[in-house]
Amino acid sequence: MKATFGAGCFWCVEDVFRRTKGVTSVMVGYSGGSTKNPTYNDVCTDLTGHAEVVQVDYDPNVLPYEELLDVFWNSHDPTQLNRQGPDIGTQYRSVIFYHDSQQEAIARKSKEILDVSGKFGKKIVTEIQPAAEFYKAEEYHQQYYAKCGMAKY
Repeated sequence: MKATFGAGCFWCVEDVFRRTKGVTSVMVGYSGGSTKNPTYNDVCTDLTGHAEVVQVDYDPNVLPYEELLDVFWNSHDPTQLNRQGPDIGTQYRSVIFYHDSQQEAIARKSKEILDVSGKFGKKIVTEIQPAAEFYKAEEYHQQYYAKCGMAKY
């Protein structure tokens, strides 16, 4: 199965998902914008509409989508609009790109439950949208932490 998430800088998000049992692969890239075949430099202009995302392949028999969402919610601050920490711009927005109606329903319910719970202390601003075309980021971005000797797995 496939899931796509934006939660700030894709290097950080990739590392979190790569360490999650049941995840079979993670690829970083761009999604949700209008520019065809964007580059990192294009996306950094904040003009393409793309978010930095991770595309996660996972085994639902080991890791149900609900648990994958738990990893997503706990890997960033979903109350920050168009930013994560010092990274500012729409490319860093919190977004779930669903791949089917079941993922959509589960994501919307999960967001609603968390919002009502007050867990994050503020309203969740995470967007939930249909999966858009995914553009793989440049090779130097793939497994960035591992390449730099900073991987935690």
